[in-house]
Amino acid sequence: MCDVSPFSSVIGPTVARYLALKQTLGRKYELERRILAHIDTFLNTTDADLTVESFTAWCRTREHLTSGVRRNWMRVVRNLCLYRRRTVPFCFVPDQSQFPPLHQPIQPYIFTETEITRLLDAADRLKPANLSPLRRENFRLALVLLYTTGLRRGELVRLTVGDYDPIEGTLLIRESKFHKSRLLPLSCDGRCQVESYLRNRSELRLPIAVDSPLLWNRKRCEGFYTGEGLGSTIRELLRTTGIRTAAGRLPRVHDFRHTFAVAALLRWYRAGNDVQAKLPLLATYMGHVSIVSTEYYLHFADQLAACAADRFAERCGTLITPPGSEGEGS
Repeated sequence: MCDVSPFSSVIGPTVARYLALKQTLGRKYELERRILAHIDTFLNTTDADLTVESFTAWCRTREHLTSGVRRNWMRVVRNLCLYRRRTVPFCFVPDQSQFPPLHQPIQPYIFTETEITRLLDAADRLKPANLSPLRRENFRLALVLLYTTGLRRGELVRLTVGDYDPIEGTLLIRESKFHKSRLLPLSCDGRCQVESYLRNRSELRLPIAVDSPLLWNRKRCEGFYTGEGLGSTIRELLRTTGIRTAAGRLPRVHDFRHTFAVAALLRWYRAGNDVQAKLPLLATYMGHVSIVSTEYYLHFADQLAACAADRFAERCGTLITPPGSEGEGS
């Protein structure tokens, strides 16, 4: 029996082929599927092809969404149209200049080593609870792993005890973003923290099976933290330590990932390494599909600016003639 496509508008077959291609390439495309199913239903009810008029009418049905979300919905449809143009040369493609304007990107917060120490001290003061007897140990471990590995929040809360290899000192990150799995060698600090945590958990006779959560609590049947549950306590620690951005807001959990990337760059600069040649290694460690994604995390922080300036002066300083010195010695 042949599968029946769930898309029934004029562009339905194109949508089905497009999604099949993207999923074959390893992308989940779940949000994109919902967006394209929505416009497919809209076009089916109006019995219209995708044109400037029908696209504009569909966009009006999305006006209750925020501008950033609307822009993303429109971008997804535009990418479909670009794919369609390969076989239908004169088909409609939305004009990107007519999309809602981009939001000002959030400036990431780069934690200092002193601030990380303050957060760890605050985590050590957390009180255990009936449903979270390892609250203090869980959040100390979470902070260490976020800071030393640059893990995504979702990756961290999905880790199991079996994902840690005590012989190799590695963490297995299973099928994260883009269906990618990767093996992360831990730093000495990260490895020691995991070992200490698991010993403590074993001594307390708490679940230690390979399929039990690495960050364990009794709040849910499976014992896993939710991403929001983890974030809520980390925000509590940030408030306790008074760590805020220049705008007075609390840093995000995702800012630990930015901090990890910048710290890696600083280490390479200070060691005299070829930073550009090292970027593919950082991209692989962070689970990116290319260094283009990695470069998003490499902001020109003050410390990076100083290291880059020092390296430039060391290698190219003699090529620059200070103003007014052209006639000296003549």
